Amino acid sequence: MKLVVRVKLLPTPVQAAALEATLHACNEAATRAASVAFEKEAQRPLELRKHTYAEIRVRWELGAQAAQHAIKKTCDAYTTLKANLRAGRYGRPGTKRHTRASGKPVMFRPQAAQPYDDRMLSWQHQARTVSIWTTAGRLKGVAFTGHAGQLEVLAAHRQGESDLVCQGGKWFLIATCEIAEAAPNAHPAGFLGVDLGIVNIAATSDGERHCGRRINRKRESDRKLRSKLQKKHTKSAKRRAKKYAGKEARRNKDINHKISKRIVAEAGGHLPARAQPRAWGSTGRGIALEILTGIRERARLRKPQRTTLHSWPFAQLGSFIAYKAKRAGVPVVYVDPAYTSQECSQCHHTARGNRPAQGVFACRVCGFVEHADHNASHNIAHRGWYVWVYGAQSTAPELTLIA
Repeated sequence: MKLVVRVKLLPTPVQAAALEATLHACNEAATRAASVAFEKEAQRPLELRKHTYAEIRVRWELGAQAAQHAIKKTCDAYTTLKANLRAGRYGRPGTKRHTRASGKPVMFRPQAAQPYDDRMLSWQHQARTVSIWTTAGRLKGVAFTGHAGQLEVLAAHRQGESDLVCQGGKWFLIATCEIAEAAPNAHPAGFLGVDLGIVNIAATSDGERHCGRRINRKRESDRKLRSKLQKKHTKSAKRRAKKYAGKEARRNKDINHKISKRIVAEAGGHLPARAQPRAWGSTGRGIALEILTGIRERARLRKPQRTTLHSWPFAQLGSFIAYKAKRAGVPVVYVDPAYTSQECSQCHHTARGNRPAQGVFACRVCGFVEHADHNASHNIAHRGWYVWVYGAQSTAPELTLIA
């Protein structure tokens, strides 16, 4: 399976200036190539290369490999744009948004990522340095750093291209690694149901709830600050909102990584002892997740709850659980979440009246009482077993960021 490791570069001021000039030149060349591709409708690498390769080499003084990557990056951008247009992510044809997206050439930011292959970039893992091509010549001895475990994965499994990117004045290399998958468990002893919700980000059928008052208070504080900044309409407010949005996204991503790691460990029993809330042991179970497609359209919630639901990246959490489970050999299945919150996990009677309160489930037929999220997770676990029996198994994403 493919994973992505991000390492931080530690360039000197002279090296950073050379890297910045290189990114600017490569992205200006890619923007020019995108303009030609739009005018001549040449959006395939070989065809676009005939129109732009010579100009890019001379005008921006790029090396052969850098020019090739700038052209390929342009073609990939148009491929992604077409896919998004077909999927309706820019609205229906004829709308302003659709016309604005399809009616002009693609443009690249000055500091957009630039791919590097092994001819342009070499790694010295023992010295923790890289040798990287720039428009000012080859830079040798550029230091890098990262988490020890991730650097071990990088040294042992790196394959293919790496992307140079600048974020907030800091330099990173994003490298692709090919890692052998663990042998999948073909005979799980059962399934751990995971219910995703508003008050609790995730609740499992073992009785664990992954959230907490501190996180919820922080989410509410983020929402209020975002609303306050959006109402000001000043440049400084927009700049601050953009900066804070990045910080919020990084914090949410970190929380999703921690939650997904604990859920996979809860199902497979591989969590380090110091992090275990209780002794799970080697349970040998799979994980049953909800199908999240169309969750925003299906949800019938009050306005405050809608804001809370839409502000959390549940799809990201699902993808993290999927790839971590695949790496650990834990099977994952997806089930229809319809009526899981109204169905009794004991007698399977389904009625809206079974939910007298947001966090309470009380069956009107058998009298079973439990926390509503845990009851829903039991139903998801049951459905996961039936899905597995009938052979509707899932696959994890091919590429996921682990840094």
